[in-house]
Amino acid sequence: MTPAAVDLVETDASAAGALLDPFDEQTALDVAAGRRALFALRKTQGGSAAGSAVLGAGALDLFVAPEFRAAGLGGAAAARLLERAGAGPLTAWSHEDHPAARALAARFGFTAVRTLLQLRLELLGLDTPPAAATRPSGILFTSFRPGVDDAEWVALNARVFAWHPEQGSTTAADLAERQAEPWFRADDFLVARDDDGAMIGYNWLKIEPDGPTMSTGEIYVIGVAPEAAGKGLGRSLMDAGLARLRELGCTAAELYVEADNASAVHLYRSLGFRDHRVHVQYARV
Repeated sequence: MTPAAVDLVETDASAAGALLDPFDEQTALDVAAGRRALFALRKTQGGSAAGSAVLGAGALDLFVAPEFRAAGLGGAAAARLLERAGAGPLTAWSHEDHPAARALAARFGFTAVRTLLQLRLELLGLDTPPAAATRPSGILFTSFRPGVDDAEWVALNARVFAWHPEQGSTTAADLAERQAEPWFRADDFLVARDDDGAMIGYNWLKIEPDGPTMSTGEIYVIGVAPEAAGKGLGRSLMDAGLARLRELGCTAAELYVEADNASAVHLYRSLGFRDHRVHVQYARV
């Protein structure tokens, strides 16, 4: 199949519909804010969508519906999208590390640069210890206060994730975007403070309100200040978060973690989290 056999139809975010479903939250937010462009992939002009793609801000996301795979559509679409992107650095995620994505990456000169693990823990029957039982002495757990804690959290998050290409660059505007999402609840954003009242850790939970049973809750982002690390605070925050998810009726918890973050992976596995999916990011320099 040649690139000309694929029709790329740029789509306004207000009419995105299911085109954004295959992509992550940040991609959807970027499209809604106009930072990246959304395309429907069609085999013929005016035909039904066979996939979707998002391009812009140095990143490419491409999805081909299962019934249209193994027919050259992915390669044809990638060629068209890369032509639009032009030369220069570009990243692309392969969700679930699909062999076809590996082949496309090699074909277009991309190399694997990151591996993201999606881990899951079944909560039914799990004996979660009370957070107070594992909480370090002198630490208080409270809920996040929108409009009061924003700047302090953004500064702490930047220190915790100074090494991370996305999380460490989260801004006040990014935080505000997420607080405007239907799933945001301040009571599900746990904050740890020392005896001076300074924020030294957090466990932000995400439970989608429109799920069929809200059965799976996410440890959306968890962090501990560098000076407070290694004292059990991370485990205590996890215990508190898992207890909160159970309280809300969730039967499973999931989280995402960089595969090379050895200390975090060790903590999560020690709590019983197991591999669910693997995602690989490729880059072209």
